Amino acid sequence: MNQYDLIVVGSGPAGRRAAIQAAKLDKKVLVVEQGKRVGGVSVHTGTIPSKTLRETALNLSGWRERGFYGKAYRVKQEISAEDLRRRLLITLDHEVEVLEHQFARNRVQSIRGKATFVTPDTMAIAKDDGDVMHVMGKSILLAVGTKPFRPGYMPFDGKTVLDSDELLEIEQLPRSMVVIGAGVIGIEYATIFSALDTAVTVIDPKSTMLDFIDKEIVEDFTYQLRDRNMKLLLGQKADKVECLPDGKVLVHVDSGRSIVTDMVLFAAGRMGATDTLNLAAAGLEADSRGRLRVNPETFETSVPNIYAAGDVVGFPSLASTSMEQGRVAARVAVGAIAKEPQKYFPYGIYAVPEISTCGLTEEEMKERGIPYECGIARFRETSRGHIMGLDTGLLKLIFSLKTRRLLGVHIVGEGATELVHIGQAVLNLKGTVEYFVENTFNYPTLAEAYKIAGLDAWNRMGEGPKEAPVATSQSTDTTATTTEPASEKKKAASK
Repeated sequence: MNQYDLIVVGSGPAGRRAAIQAAKLDKKVLVVEQGKRVGGVSVHTGTIPSKTLRETALNLSGWRERGFYGKAYRVKQEISAEDLRRRLLITLDHEVEVLEHQFARNRVQSIRGKATFVTPDTMAIAKDDGDVMHVMGKSILLAVGTKPFRPGYMPFDGKTVLDSDELLEIEQLPRSMVVIGAGVIGIEYATIFSALDTAVTVIDPKSTMLDFIDKEIVEDFTYQLRDRNMKLLLGQKADKVECLPDGKVLVHVDSGRSIVTDMVLFAAGRMGATDTLNLAAAGLEADSRGRLRVNPETFETSVPNIYAAGDVVGFPSLASTSMEQGRVAARVAVGAIAKEPQKYFPYGIYAVPEISTCGLTEEEMKERGIPYECGIARFRETSRGHIMGLDTGLLKLIFSLKTRRLLGVHIVGEGATELVHIGQAVLNLKGTVEYFVENTFNYPTLAEAYKIAGLDAWNRMGEGPKEAPVATSQSTDTTATTTEPASEKKKAASK
């Protein structure tokens, strides 16, 4: 029987990062992937495809230039599903090629097949040719990801009623679409198709959406969606969906509304892809959504030496956090030291417009009883925003009144998922409002919004405590200098 230091089931963000980390520690590693190519859900049906689709839609539709040239502006007048698919295939091929090269360079063994537990340390791998091989691992990491939740009452047909995986294979762009589910995946696809001028209706039984995002950001985001005529039926449930003889789909809503549409996307949640692993043989049990419970610091399951990381362990279900979870789990699994990760990580929603957030929301500040002040900047206040033709975009900073530290950064608008990292760095380094007031940002940039927001908060917070003089010594001559950068503050206060 083949024996390994670490067996990794799944080659998505968590699996590949874990495998490479263990290999760099000179461990013998095997990756088992049941898909046709390595990469997992992230590369083939999730993160990379949806973001590629978004970028292609924005480029071909001329979305970013409509602030200057009007809503009728198009880069390509007739956009087809094939236009979207062409760029997607090129991107996926490149991602797979890079990953295969990383495995080869780090001497990570990989095999295509379906893995199931035989004992807690042994797995059977069923290959495509019918052969079954058994492997033993000192440690096993489950990084199998998730799959779309597909309730039996939904008449999925792969053409007019689809899940989020099937959406990538459509042959024709719909003129109208109903999206059931106002979670991250549903909202991302809804706004992407809206940018392609598809008439989109979103239905969700909850009266609110994206509740983990700062409320003011969600309100601004919602206003932008309604302003471009997207229909948001929140607090309403799709009771029944039926396919009509003419190829249309009829959606019955519990409020009494009936909607006829070209296509229905069901995006109301995902399930952990654990149903084929024979978890019982390992002494494991998944929850009702197929997810596994782990120690949040080590990612070890209830069974010693079996670990799980990535979307299969639940929130936040981000490719970025999954990579870090996989790396930490691998280090723990092979007996290496794993440092505690940074407290604050960014959350990105690749909708149109983007949303990104890091740290505490205003609602969380209130719940914790932390006295605070907010600073707001709108992208149209920056020169770069004018150059780009931006009418929308909002950056919000939240500071503690007691310590003056930044505790939350929240952005909606163009480039939000890139801009958030400035705030993330300041958060983790325990920076204060003075950083934004006294720092110099490239001009013109959208990053200038940080300075505008910092000044907005500082003008209400007032000047902080005076800094102590700093003594500098040169040879035998000692001079005391005061490094109080007051000039910028005086200029700020006069604005």
